[in-house]
Parts: sequence; structure tokens; C-alpha cells
Amino acid sequence: MQGKLTVDPTNQISKIDDRVFSALIEHLGRGVYDGLYNPGNPLSDDNGFRQDVVKAVKDLNIDLIRYPGGNFVSGYNWEDGIGPKDQRPTRLDLAWRSIETNQFGLHEFMKWTKQTGTRPDMAVNLGSRGIDAARNLVEYCNYPGGTYWSDLRKQNGAAEPFNIKTWCLGNEMDGDWQIGHKDAEEYGKLAHETAKVMRLVDPDLDLVVSGSSTREMATFGSWEETVLDHTYDDVQYLSLHRYYDNEENDLHNFLAKSVDFDEFISGIVAVCDAVKARKHSDKTLNLALDEWNVWYHSHKQDDETAPWQNAPHLLEDHYNFEDALMVGTMLITLLKHADRVKIACLAQLVNVIAPIMTDDTGIWLQSIFFPFMQVSKYGRGIALAPKQTADTYNSKDFTDVPYLDSLAVYNPEHHEVVVFAENKGEDAMDFSTELREFTAQSVIEATQFAGYDIKQTNEDQTMAIKSNDHVTLTDNTLQTTLQPLSWNMFRIQVTE
Repeated sequence: MQGKLTVDPTNQISKIDDRVFSALIEHLGRGVYDGLYNPGNPLSDDNGFRQDVVKAVKDLNIDLIRYPGGNFVSGYNWEDGIGPKDQRPTRLDLAWRSIETNQFGLHEFMKWTKQTGTRPDMAVNLGSRGIDAARNLVEYCNYPGGTYWSDLRKQNGAAEPFNIKTWCLGNEMDGDWQIGHKDAEEYGKLAHETAKVMRLVDPDLDLVVSGSSTREMATFGSWEETVLDHTYDDVQYLSLHRYYDNEENDLHNFLAKSVDFDEFISGIVAVCDAVKARKHSDKTLNLALDEWNVWYHSHKQDDETAPWQNAPHLLEDHYNFEDALMVGTMLITLLKHADRVKIACLAQLVNVIAPIMTDDTGIWLQSIFFPFMQVSKYGRGIALAPKQTADTYNSKDFTDVPYLDSLAVYNPEHHEVVVFAENKGEDAMDFSTELREFTAQSVIEATQFAGYDIKQTNEDQTMAIKSNDHVTLTDNTLQTTLQPLSWNMFRIQVTE
């Protein structure tokens, strides 16, 4: 097989927003309890924060953390998670039919973000609650002092305001599984009024309004149009969520779903721009893809889990190698839309459909950890529009799918072009990258994530990114062989 990528710095998509490398943490299963927060464990510090998890999160270079949900937020009273721990109420969490002790709340979360070098993306409850709780939470978090809620924050140990700038107006409000589900008209009006009062407290907030929870919703498209009719001038971002599965055990169709992912993002952009045109607005609305991942392995397990447990084992997918390839191709797709996708949250971060798993004695890194880590570390800079040629295939649901998925990122600060390339085929691929308008100096690093059985998982921690020593750089062209079913990265030192 053959594949070629042409890299031209004059053909730019956009600077990549650091917030594309973000994640969701939800009070769900063992995501928080046993995940982030595990007091009494020798691996935890005095705050109860697992230090092995902190290190792994730092290795992923995560920016924003969306919190506290997810479905959980639509039934959550934020006041339950502040103040002395021995006075916090234990509640039934109806979203995941679990027991919520509230031992980890707002202040613990903010301390954890400081320790991990991440930033908060706070969600407000527009399911069981609404305007009043939202404005009180913003005042508690962001107002300096001298009012009831800001002074209560000080009393609870935070003298300085948290200054949280990114806020989500509810979660998946189009879904009838959501506590307080509303139709588009109801939600649009509520989101508008909530945004209005939140901005009266703090005018500098970045707000995210809920879009469709999935492309398969009957209201997909019309939901966005109606909600944005009410909120277009109030918000900076429209959220979208997307998960993929391989329930049919069809590898090539599974990996071809990146085509659907690309079309999904493009479709939402078109809806946003149609509302912009209809409103004669000068404002361009960007996207927050604040839930995305592979998710399906745990479905049967979750159906069999007894309700009303503390930190039950829920959504604990054990990801295999083909899942890592799918996450890799989704990451490339995200960067192809860097002009409009400004926030993207891998869902989730620890134990729950997550790259990081814990037990009482340590952590293990899932297969999906590795491509995310590389793109997050080296995919910072300017996304260049990919011009590629490659052999194609047809699958059950898709036609003319390229075996090659590739993209280059230019980091002018480091004079570096980074190429991400995935071979979706079961044969090796002769691959070349031609650099135009650059002078290639040397290959800084060439790696491959390859050679594993597609169903192999990583509980034994044998998976690793390895060096690719068979790379040549001649006349501004990098040449190599991409192994079958492989994720690859090449870092090239350049001058302009």
C-alpha cells in the first residue's frame, strides 16, 4: 500500500487551542472515589489525592477538567459538597443509582486542579435546579468577598476567589434519560436566562450551551437551531458529544467511523453558521466537543451492577489495541477541525471509560493513553490542512475510506513539524511526507505504536510506544514504512 502527505505551511487550518486536550471527571462509579480521591491509601497525600494518578494526568498534559458531570450534574446540589466534611449530607445519586457521600466537592476539586496543573470547566445544574443555584455558585466561586456566598467560600477555607471562567449550561438536556429533561424551547429559554444572571455576577465568563447528546437523536439539528435562536448572543460555544463502539466486531468499519466523526462536526458547524446568517450576526460560534471516546465494553457489566453502592464499578471499559487506533484517528479528526473545535474533553479520565485505571496498589495505563499522550504533548501549534493520497477501502457503512489518516502540526516556536499518521490497513504502507516551503534539517524523533493483537488490552503494562529506526529524510521528503494497523508520529526540525 501507498500513502503520501504533503505539508505546506501556507495552507493552515488554525492554531490549535490548548483546551482541545481536556477531559471530563464525573461523580460516576470509581471516577472520583478510588480514582482521584482515595484517603487512607498509602499512595494518597494528606488531601486524599492519589499521587500516581496526579502524575499520570500530568503526563497527559490535560488542560481543562469538566466537572462534576455529565448526567450527575442534573441532580446535583453543589452546596452538598462544601463545608466541614462531617456535616456534608449523603445523598442518592439518581443519575447512576449510586450513593454519593459528598466527601469530594468543590474545594477538593479546585485543590486537585492546582495539584495537577489543570483548569476547571464547571457545569451548572439545569435539570433539577436552575437560575438561582447557578448565580449563587458563580458568586461563591468568583466574587472577591463581602457577600453571603463569597464570605461563605472564605469561611470554608478559600480566601481568594476561584475565578472559574469556563461554564457549561447543563448537560445533554435533549435526552429523556436526563434528570429535568426539557424540549429545545424550554431549555433554550432557561439557558438564556441563566447565562444572563451568571454574567451579571461575572461578565467575563465563557459559556457552553448544550447541543445534541448524539447524532442519532430525532431532534439532532433542529435542537441546535432552536436552542441557538435563544442563546446565540449569550454563549461562546455549543457542546457536542460523540462515542463510538465496535459492537459488531468489524475492525474496518469501526476505524472508518472517523468519517462519521468528521461529518458530525462539519454538520454542527453548518447549523451554527446557518443561525449566524439568519441572525445577521458578526459573531462566529465555536464548538466544545466536551465528551468523546470509545465506549461499549462495559455495557453488559453495568446492567448487572446492583444499585445504591458507594463507588461501584461502572463504565470500566478495558480498552484494547483497536480502541487505541480509533482514538488516534479521532484525535486527527479533531485537529482537522481546529478552526472551530476549541474545547474537547476526553470522557473520562480515571477508571470510568478512561485512559488511567487504579486499584489499591497502583495504576495501569490503558491502550488509549498512548495516542492521546503524544498528540497532547506534541500536537501544539498550527494545524496544517492535510493534502494526502492513499489507497482506499469500502466497509459496511462507508465507501472510499483512506487506509491512511494523517495530519501535520507546525510549532514555529520550536521550529518543528510534527506528523501524526495512522495506517488502518492490515498490510504495511510505504509512507512519505513531502515538506514544502520548509527546509527539513533532521528527524528529531520517529515512533510507532504497533505490533499488538487488536484485542490485546494492557493490564499487564506491556504496551509501549517504540522507536521507528527505519526513516530517511532526503530532499525535504521523509520516507518510511508504516506497520500494519499502526499509530505513528514523526518530529522534524525545520527552517522556513
